[in-house]
Amino acid sequence: QVQLVESGGGLVQPGGSLRLSCAASGTLFRIYAMGWYRQAPGKQRELVATITSGGSTNYADSVKGRFTISRDNGKNTVYLQMNSLKPDDTAVYYCKIGTPTAYWGQGTQVTVSS
Repeated sequence: QVQLVESGGGLVQPGGSLRLSCAASGTLFRIYAMGWYRQAPGKQRELVATITSGGSTNYADSVKGRFTISRDNGKNTVYLQMNSLKPDDTAVYYCKIGTPTAYWGQGTQVTVSS
């Protein structure tokens, strides 16, 4: 059974930083792409960033230059470093693994507010 567990969310002031982690188990983590998504209240879930098994990355325009996705295959973990956070970044953040059957984590709340 594939499991994804996110952590690292919290309350931060505008301009601050957070690093999210997503630990995977139950699958060959290193061979799959990973992604971070977010869902704000009243909005659809949207893609934030992806990273392939080879380390190639892709970002939503709204986070380019501020967020960095990375992975540690030895720890079966994908990270999302978020800098220069804005109130619009407030959302529940989810990770997803690119297995044939999609699996999601439970989400971690990020709130950007003064």
